[in-house]
Amino acid sequence: MLSARWKLPQQAATACSCCGQLYLFCRFFEALLFVLPSSSWLAAIALSLCVLSGHAETLQGQVIAVSDGDTITVLDNERRQHTVRLQGIDAPEKAQPFGAKSKASLSDLSYRKAVSVEWAKRDRYKRIVGKVIVEGGDINLQQVKRGMAWWYEKYQTEQSPEDRVAYKVAEQDARTSKVGLWTQPNPQPPWEYRQARKSPR
Repeated sequence: MLSARWKLPQQAATACSCCGQLYLFCRFFEALLFVLPSSSWLAAIALSLCVLSGHAETLQGQVIAVSDGDTITVLDNERRQHTVRLQGIDAPEKAQPFGAKSKASLSDLSYRKAVSVEWAKRDRYKRIVGKVIVEGGDINLQQVKRGMAWWYEKYQTEQSPEDRVAYKVAEQDARTSKVGLWTQPNPQPPWEYRQARKSPR
């Protein structure tokens, strides 16, 4: 029974190790499960969900650079730079067809504009992964609607249920309308392109 109690928090700690605050919380949650009786497990889980749901942060600043169709650099009010990977989408790589057009589209949506980035994690390259809001609009979603990025279904669990539906429908509509990269007969998803070249996400 002891090993069963420890399994969940150990997995959670591994998943959260990219974020110091979440990692510390998982250690606290682990201690709770060790000392609480089985009848209190649900209460501990409920507590964990409350804490995790309130962890999301907001970065505010101005976009000072666009690296490609899903990565930007934001300068915050304290003059610190943050690399932001747009959550929920994957744009063509620079060397792929529509790679340059995807970057130009994201520049049109964000460059030199004030943004709010809603985020809760960093990826293994220390980039913030978040939803980027410009004038109340989700530009991650706009990239998909324009046919300049795929919905990144592999990471859909990082999105809200509403965003999952919106991004999925946006890609389906872009495919049907043959806009952007969907004008190609059989576009290669960037994750397949990277896998063939062993490039980072």
